Amino acid sequence: MRPLFLLSLLLLAFSLSTSAIASEQVQLDGRLINEKNTPISNAQVKINNIVTQSNGNGEFSLAIPSSDLYKVTLNKTGYYKNIQTFNHVDMNNFKQQIPTITLVKKQNKRVMLAFGGDVMMGRRYYQPYFGDETLIHSGSILEDSKAIVQHIKPYMSLADYAAVNLESQIARTKPEKRAPKSVTFYSQPEILSALTWAGVDYVTLGNNHTYDYLDSGLQSTIKALENSSLGYSGAGVNQQKALQAHHQSINNTDLSMLGYVGWEGSANPSQTANQQHGGAAYGSMENILSSVKRETAQNKTTIVQYHGSQEYANTPTGVTEQRLKSALNQGAALAIAHHPHVTQGLELYNGKLIAYSMGNFIFDQNFSSTQHSFLLYVWLDDGVFHRAEIVPIYVKGYKPTPAVGIQRNTVMRRLSALSKERNTFISASGGHGVITAENQINKSEKTVKVSNNKLFNLTHLPWHSELSQVILPSSDLQYRLGKNLINASDFENFNSFNSSERTWLFNRETTSINPLGANSQQSLSLNFKPQEQQWFGMQSFRRVYQASFPNTIEANLKINAPVKATFYWQGRKKRQKLFDALKNSPKHKIKTVTLSSNEQWQNIKVDFNSPRVGYRSYRVLVEFENLSNKQTQVNIDDFSVIEWQSAYSSDEQPIKLNNINQEATFIEFNKAPSQAVVIKYSH
Repeated sequence: MRPLFLLSLLLLAFSLSTSAIASEQVQLDGRLINEKNTPISNAQVKINNIVTQSNGNGEFSLAIPSSDLYKVTLNKTGYYKNIQTFNHVDMNNFKQQIPTITLVKKQNKRVMLAFGGDVMMGRRYYQPYFGDETLIHSGSILEDSKAIVQHIKPYMSLADYAAVNLESQIARTKPEKRAPKSVTFYSQPEILSALTWAGVDYVTLGNNHTYDYLDSGLQSTIKALENSSLGYSGAGVNQQKALQAHHQSINNTDLSMLGYVGWEGSANPSQTANQQHGGAAYGSMENILSSVKRETAQNKTTIVQYHGSQEYANTPTGVTEQRLKSALNQGAALAIAHHPHVTQGLELYNGKLIAYSMGNFIFDQNFSSTQHSFLLYVWLDDGVFHRAEIVPIYVKGYKPTPAVGIQRNTVMRRLSALSKERNTFISASGGHGVITAENQINKSEKTVKVSNNKLFNLTHLPWHSELSQVILPSSDLQYRLGKNLINASDFENFNSFNSSERTWLFNRETTSINPLGANSQQSLSLNFKPQEQQWFGMQSFRRVYQASFPNTIEANLKINAPVKATFYWQGRKKRQKLFDALKNSPKHKIKTVTLSSNEQWQNIKVDFNSPRVGYRSYRVLVEFENLSNKQTQVNIDDFSVIEWQSAYSSDEQPIKLNNINQEATFIEFNKAPSQAVVIKYSH
């Protein structure tokens, strides 16, 4: 009953806070244009439940009740519908002025496609770790499966045709025989109904989990798909069947959907189909080229989806890149890839788009680097790339949700930086990213001034901003750039989208959401008995990090009695089992800080270095001890672990190695500047 008790506490606190918010009114303004930069008039603009129309200049203005979320729905006859979601942090950063949004016109032989990344609904959806809320119950599988995709349904349903990578076999009960591998997946058949309900039309089976339970699992998967309305390809009972395409005609365009996995696997039997058994379609160069050639010879607009590269890497392998580019050279119109579980960049290659990794879409991984993802809209004109739009996604508590606030900032900064390395430029349309066939971006330079504060949060700047110059007022002042490794560190939207945040370790019976934060509207409140000790920090380990890098733990705390806080890092060694590491790995003390009672927020910074060798992941923990003989409350906000990506420097031009200046979320000075530091950025 503990998770339900906690949820009740959190929802009660959250309802109180949102009631207070809702009593106020905010004025939200915006503007709509088409791709020729012409204003769109008389478009319906709906923000939450309030409706208006754009005027002759494409402008709109609405006074609506304050809320933690603002869902903006845009409709205009002859244009594709557009939906965007913002939170109150976004609106504060935008100064209540929603960035200009571009709508795409409908026309003959123009097709709008939507793509999501890796999908499964097994494992921790039924048996979550850490005592978290169970999302799928045996007595309500379909209802619960739909609840998982309810917040992404409006976005998927906009497209003419939507596709995801189904990285799971389908079976009612766990098959008896499994492939000789460490991780295998199966999901209940209701996942297919939930995907269809959410607007998905097609799934690719070309991945390394399509043959997890051998022929039995493959046959039950194919049977379930045949009984659904979903199209599929990328696997079959033999090699010939696996390499067949799925055909679909949309808006006078004949689509051919192909799926592949990039390696055969070392197990016997292999994960790829051959003449002896079924499996996934093997995406060898020969198979890709021959199957693409076969489809394009029939004048099909051919879409390639490929499962390859290395898990958790920033960039694709050379094999993946070459195969995808060769597929486009052979005549494929578009290439979509997955498997790394994190996002990678996009590239316009000879006028055709490649998405190198879509990341997770509906998945149950716990560590934070896998929770930032995106939904990709692609418009093709008679098979030719016209435009793409990136909808940032945050996989919140295993549910895909529109990324808002700092989550949007994290998704879009990473994609912008990694795409720019491939000379592909992402501009903004509202809170989404856009890639056009012209691949041009017009940037203007702006300035922000910083003084008195040693640490400055760059997420207050637009996600598509890039630092161009840091002008220091004195010769003894230096700065460095870093990024936050923890999701949801500002505790805003902690319970939004009917999904609790699973990032944090805390006492589930005595913790609540405080409707007042250090810099915004929410913080986390830990309640202590006299002399009590409690742990707080990262619930799971951070899988993706840089070894032997300087880090800073930064947090805002407000307490009503003396408290001792001891900071630790704990590592998971290579080949060590997760729960063994959580229970038995030593906690390495970083620093102890004693805090006195203070009605104001106190800022705490603790420096340490990430593990050097031998660890696959680590996490940061704090042990709080109530030093008083009375009930005590510790309010926590903006709890960040900042990985510093550059050394202190006085150079006016920020280092551009690996686009550090574009992905950075913090700038820190070696001391608090007494005079204003001028930071110039383009966006």
